[in-house]
Amino acid sequence: MGTLEFIPSQQISRLAQGQFSSVLSRAVQVLRALKAGDCAGQDFLGWLHLPSRTLSAQTQEIEDLASRIRSAFDTVVIVGIGGSYLGAAALLEALANEGGSGPEIIFMGQTLCPDYLLSTLQRLRGRRFAVVVISKSGTTTEPAVSFRLLLEALGAEAEWSEKRNGCQIVAITDARRGALHDMAEKNGWQRLVIPDDVGGRFSVLTPVGLLPLALGGRDIEGLLNGAKAAEEQLLEAGADDNIALQYAAARKLLYDSGKRVEFFSTYTPYLRGFQEWLKQLFAESEGKNGKGILPASACFTTDLHSLGQYIQEGERMLFETHIQVGVGDREAAALAFSPKEGDDDGLNYLAKRPIAEINDVARAATVAAHEQGGVPCLQIRIPQRNAYWLGYAIYFFELACAVSVLLQGENPFNQPGVEAYKRNMFELLGKPGYGVVQNPGQ
Repeated sequence: MGTLEFIPSQQISRLAQGQFSSVLSRAVQVLRALKAGDCAGQDFLGWLHLPSRTLSAQTQEIEDLASRIRSAFDTVVIVGIGGSYLGAAALLEALANEGGSGPEIIFMGQTLCPDYLLSTLQRLRGRRFAVVVISKSGTTTEPAVSFRLLLEALGAEAEWSEKRNGCQIVAITDARRGALHDMAEKNGWQRLVIPDDVGGRFSVLTPVGLLPLALGGRDIEGLLNGAKAAEEQLLEAGADDNIALQYAAARKLLYDSGKRVEFFSTYTPYLRGFQEWLKQLFAESEGKNGKGILPASACFTTDLHSLGQYIQEGERMLFETHIQVGVGDREAAALAFSPKEGDDDGLNYLAKRPIAEINDVARAATVAAHEQGGVPCLQIRIPQRNAYWLGYAIYFFELACAVSVLLQGENPFNQPGVEAYKRNMFELLGKPGYGVVQNPGQ
């Protein structure tokens, strides 16, 4: 079915001065080390072959559970934070044209904002709702707080495992240990497993992402097929044909030339959540030891009327990765308006031209303008907004991210800096086992 297309910036040749092939050769060596398990973070490489190792029996179990929940409840609350919800939320939004009727899906656990939490609990009053709680440990503060509130809303503990086909609470967690694992085992909740060797931000193709997508009626088989195609192509392709390695090499060259911010720029609001997933993937993976590219996002043409001015004429420390995706619906692809008598708005020159074509012309014009303004523009073209191609894109970005970070000499699979705020918060809140810290935030 083809592949994604990667188009490097016209400025790469000027910046690189013949160095691109050298960096690309290093990327090939990094990929070889990844495949051999001979790299930093080698205990968390389960995502690398996840698409090809996910058995049909596993996806059928997820589909069957989702079907039971969809038939019994009008609302499903997904509880998680970071990699435990961003991928699922991104794909539910990106594939909004799929799914049909089904329960409303609501997210909790990604914030401690009391206004949001109370509002969500109020929305659930009188509804038949199920809870899917996602956490390897079960002790991450934000989702644990939301889960406590939801358990209180559900009522008596003795009734939980008996309500609604025995699937009112589903825990997606560690296979053997952790607070959530133990709670699920004690109370007889449905359980799905997060593989030990897959980190949170690389987990969207595990039950972490697949169950929420199945609950939303999305095509998880198509998603995995796309990711599997990417795995087969990108792990075996040589440097000249490997778009993941080329993208990683381009990012490395741009970083070495002084670029410190990468805008993931799209041309559809359906990819806003996908941009948030990308920001976590890259920020947590490479922002270490005073190094790394800061990921940002822009949705064009909307943000051309806000961020566009800065991108065009502000500090030249940034580059862009423009993500173009084909229209997901034939009717949308043909959408146009008719000529208007009098042409009082001056738009007759666009009459009968598909809006999709106009949007694409705006993209080309934006890339040209930003390049002319000194902003290198990488381009990634996804053929269509469907489950297959988004699965392919997920694997592409995961692999490109891992190679990028290893090229910087860092471990792509840890996030030690995330613990700093947690330690301070636990000390300030008086969590047992933590000392008292002076509060500079007051």
